[in-house]
Amino acid sequence: MFGLYFDDYDTPVFRPPSEANSFILRVTRGCAHNQCTFCAMYKDVAFAVCPDEEISRQIAMAAQYAKNQVRRIFLADGDALVLPTDKLLRILETLYRIFPNLQRVTSYAGPRDILRKSDEELQALREAGLRMLYFGLETGDTELLKKIRKGVTAEESIAAGQKVVRSGMKLSMMVIAGLGGKAGSRQHALETAKAVSAISPDMLSFLTLRLYKGTEMLRQYENGEFELLSPKGLAEEAYLMLSRIDIAPGRHTLVRSNHISNYVNLKGTLPQDKEKLLQDLKTAIDHLSKLTDWEVYTNMEY
Repeated sequence: MFGLYFDDYDTPVFRPPSEANSFILRVTRGCAHNQCTFCAMYKDVAFAVCPDEEISRQIAMAAQYAKNQVRRIFLADGDALVLPTDKLLRILETLYRIFPNLQRVTSYAGPRDILRKSDEELQALREAGLRMLYFGLETGDTELLKKIRKGVTAEESIAAGQKVVRSGMKLSMMVIAGLGGKAGSRQHALETAKAVSAISPDMLSFLTLRLYKGTEMLRQYENGEFELLSPKGLAEEAYLMLSRIDIAPGRHTLVRSNHISNYVNLKGTLPQDKEKLLQDLKTAIDHLSKLTDWEVYTNMEY
């Protein structure tokens, strides 16, 4: 199955790597928050809710060309969960009725969007077929969340993650290594470990901070206000973070750091693979310590 996309708007489409073969159904455009200092995804896209007729047109096109092949659908753009619950329920009912082999529907979800939904609403969405939410925690450090203008505190982010877990939906959560820079690395690692432990998501993905054109964080770096971590520093930060994560009893968290931004590729499940993951990071740290800067940046994966 190949990825499907039937939107006419001339704006970028973003989706998680695991949705590469999904039908990308655009139900909103852009990001309702769109203020994070590190993110360049929707900076030139005005947020808007797609009209019902536009959503229906996309669905009809997908049904015409690949009705029996569609098994996964991703609701785009940045935070489809901003839509009213009754509208989301109507969309889900339509999708499962039209595509006979549909197995799951997923979407990004901002913490404020999650918090606006009641437990009963999230459970209703799960029962209607919204199987998984992708949630960018980024960090569990309230001070850093304020600096990057995420719009929530750590306590609110934790509450949002816990609400998704309670609903029975799968929760795929992202954190960003190096987000606090050199000065804030330790606090970022320790506070994020606390947040991850409190939420105990189904999946935890490590991304590495990259500075993109047009972002406030790039401006801060260019003005000498922000110091990036070295690849070795990133591995050390991840080691400290993982060493302090304690997944709740009865929960299991799949850990991945296979995003293109990462220097170290990790794969395992917490809590059972914790020692193996830490050993993999220790090996990477030892290896990175022996390389010149040129060798590090021309050999991106360890």
